[in-house]
Amino acid sequence: MRNPKEKKPTNRLTPGGLLRRFCRERKGAVAIEFVILAPVFFLVVFALLESCIAFAAQQLMTNATDDIARQFRTGQLKADDMNEEKLHDLICVRMTVLFPSDCPALSVDLRQFDTFRDAANALRSEIVPSSPEVDPGDALSKNVLRVSYGWPILMSFLHDVLSGKRDGKKLLFATTTWQNEPFN
Repeated sequence: MRNPKEKKPTNRLTPGGLLRRFCRERKGAVAIEFVILAPVFFLVVFALLESCIAFAAQQLMTNATDDIARQFRTGQLKADDMNEEKLHDLICVRMTVLFPSDCPALSVDLRQFDTFRDAANALRSEIVPSSPEVDPGDALSKNVLRVSYGWPILMSFLHDVLSGKRDGKKLLFATTTWQNEPFN
């Protein structure tokens, strides 16, 4: 019969035990494998995190753009009361969870068109307009709202891989096209 005061042998590995085992290893194979695989592992982890954060920011900006467009479409926001600064602030407030409070790299462009074909032709020319403007239409007008943001890539070694722009920033872009309701 076993003595109750005897210690039970345990095969469980604790973090401290693993570290001691790693330090005692003299063959070097573990250390060499760690040196070879760790950079690749951390690169994949950082790239995944960077991509996930940028995707979440893109979705947040798309939702803000759709929300503002809906308010224009239904007449809650009036063309007479809108300018570029107000529109910028309305969109920026909806994105402050992930974006800086003043959204310095945010660009907004709202234009009215006579037909949807004219709107489509305008979108073919350039993704981010060189001279953004805010010109919302009245009831039953066709409108296009384009919002873009130069999202900074945090990991400098990922700039070339993830960047959509030459300045080390990924271009986040949202657009929506609609016809205003007869709200007058």
